[in-house]
Amino acid sequence: MREHERDRERLEHILGAIQVIEDGLGTYSQSELLNKPLFYYGLVKQIEIIGEASNLLTAGFRDRHKEVDWRPIINMRSVLVHDYIHISKDLLWVTLTQDIPELKKHIERYYSEILGDV
Repeated sequence: MREHERDRERLEHILGAIQVIEDGLGTYSQSELLNKPLFYYGLVKQIEIIGEASNLLTAGFRDRHKEVDWRPIINMRSVLVHDYIHISKDLLWVTLTQDIPELKKHIERYYSEILGDV
């Protein structure tokens, strides 16, 4: 698969996960979402997808888009998968409500740029 197509596909995965997060957050409060296991782990899974897809973006793509600090996104996926017992629900909430909306702005722009290059 050409690198360009690979990056486009990974950006689609990130945008899809962000959409699921946005749909899941809806009008729920932090305690309503994070204290219901099904919702909680569904949100965690979407953050894992974002981290894995970010890791699978080509190094060249990440190097061209340094305005996003990719390493914490990728590292968070590892923590969620391998050290799940120590997840901070407060940090997770900040990620969901602050970091994800900020990331979305960048990913949408990158995706539009890639589509324009096709």
